Amino acid sequence: MWKLLLKNKKDLLIEPDHLAESKHGDVVVVKRIIARRGRASAVVKLVIDKAHLFTIAYTSRDGEGHFSIINIRTGEPTHAVMEGMDLKAFKIGTVFKVDVEDEQVLEILGNLDDAKVDEKISLALYHREDTFPPECINDALEVEAIVNKAEHPQRIDLSNLDFCTIDPVSAKDFDDAIYFDRQSYSLYVAIADVSHYVPYFTPIDKEAKKRGFTTYLPHKSFPMLPRELSEGICSLKPRVDRLAFVVKIELDRVTLKPIKEHFFEAIIHSKHRFNYDDIDKIITNKGKDSTGKVKDIVAYILPLYEITRALSQARLVHGFDFRSEETKLNIDKNHLLKATEIETGTPAHSLIEECMLLANQASAKRFTGEGDGIFRIHEPPQLSRIEQLLSELAMIGLYIQEYKDAPSLIRAIQNEAEKIGLSAEVDAMVIKSLRQASYMAENVGHFGLGFSHYSHFTSPIRRYSDLILHRLIKTQLTQDEEEAGYLLRNIEPLCARVSELEREATKAEWDFRDRKFARWAKTHKGEVFEAEVIEAGESAKAKLLGDIKGVIVNLMGKNVMLFDRIEVQITEVNIAQAIIMSELLQKLDKDEMEL
Repeated sequence: MWKLLLKNKKDLLIEPDHLAESKHGDVVVVKRIIARRGRASAVVKLVIDKAHLFTIAYTSRDGEGHFSIINIRTGEPTHAVMEGMDLKAFKIGTVFKVDVEDEQVLEILGNLDDAKVDEKISLALYHREDTFPPECINDALEVEAIVNKAEHPQRIDLSNLDFCTIDPVSAKDFDDAIYFDRQSYSLYVAIADVSHYVPYFTPIDKEAKKRGFTTYLPHKSFPMLPRELSEGICSLKPRVDRLAFVVKIELDRVTLKPIKEHFFEAIIHSKHRFNYDDIDKIITNKGKDSTGKVKDIVAYILPLYEITRALSQARLVHGFDFRSEETKLNIDKNHLLKATEIETGTPAHSLIEECMLLANQASAKRFTGEGDGIFRIHEPPQLSRIEQLLSELAMIGLYIQEYKDAPSLIRAIQNEAEKIGLSAEVDAMVIKSLRQASYMAENVGHFGLGFSHYSHFTSPIRRYSDLILHRLIKTQLTQDEEEAGYLLRNIEPLCARVSELEREATKAEWDFRDRKFARWAKTHKGEVFEAEVIEAGESAKAKLLGDIKGVIVNLMGKNVMLFDRIEVQITEVNIAQAIIMSELLQKLDKDEMEL
């Protein structure tokens, strides 16, 4: 039984007998019918674009020497054939991409003994792409390499302003640049003008829509746009002219609320590229050692930082600050896990984040929220999930007596968690109980941030949602209702598709991480580790507490409670499914942990 997503959040139910020859992912023509109970339904009449579906499988032999082909996602036996070849001739552990219809091997990805195959597996499982079609590369190479101001007389020239970028040290593409005018109290957020270089329905646009997002693995990114654009003319590099789509936000000097928000096309000339560490040092020492152009920029960065601190505090009256930790993996030249580090937010992160939040809110407020735009929405939690969360918290001795609504409940939970020293652990439970943020043409607000209007405007190099939004805002500026209507014709299914692509990109990143953890665990099989239980019950899991952070193991020995500190031994590792099994050796009391 399938559902076909249509505009305005309606869908058509397609019964199994009415699918004809169509399969999941196919683009089809349907005839609407009246089905039982009056449910809007349809019959597939024609398949106009078949999805090329495949599985990932590998060769295996069991303990008795029996050969089989194993589906890498499910761990179950499957079938595969290769014209002119007996698959038994391949080395055990050889990984294939297999067509689901005729079971033909489409591609040999590598062997499980080689850590470099992990990248290919993770990308293939979640339909992420590496190389671009030749027509995309050709089109990208034809785009101008430099900006000639004379060719853009209609744009506002902001090249005299001291814009700067603030990004991770490893960043290669720069979506956003900022400048703060202290006299007018105006924040300029300049965003790469991708829509100027990528008209819709061009090969590059079609490929960007297919990818939806840039996928980030620890050693390499797999961009939404060809690198010739994402790391070239679209990137807001320092000391070169760049086309930008700018929002100028004038702030009230007392309340810091936006008074006026103005969007326009411009030319900027970023004066300096900062990384987060640079800005953190400037904030710590008040820019004491700054010279030249950096000193000029610091003159507005420091007051801007104080403004963003106040904005953050005001935001948390309605939104939430979850103490989530991100684990960064360090991969060596052989694609093996070398080390991990926990990334935490710093003053530099907070400064740039608050600037981007202002720009994203300003973009969302331009639309009515009734199907005329693309919003980043986060719905309030479901009552059933709240009840389940409260039940789980009670098991660790955390009780909430009174609360008015979901926001007050979450704040009460966070306060109690802090008292018992489990802030990060409980925040992870709260996050798990919340709905996922997604994209929608109708605005329902953003629960987590506490915003009534929110969208994604600031990263069109790496998110297709932002590119859609840029195009829509430009139709407003030009008052082109015909083009706006054209862009909005299939906006609801497009929002649903972009949301799905976001989940796929995230799953690919998580899958790759788990594969690296599994390879590391295999080299430590039989070793004993301290750990913390993060899931109790039949599917108990624990997080190892060693030098390598973020490793999750399945736990044999079920007599554990949530957040118990325990000692485990790694017993088995399945590289193909990235599963680590461990055995509970003993529980550790608090005194033992402190020794």
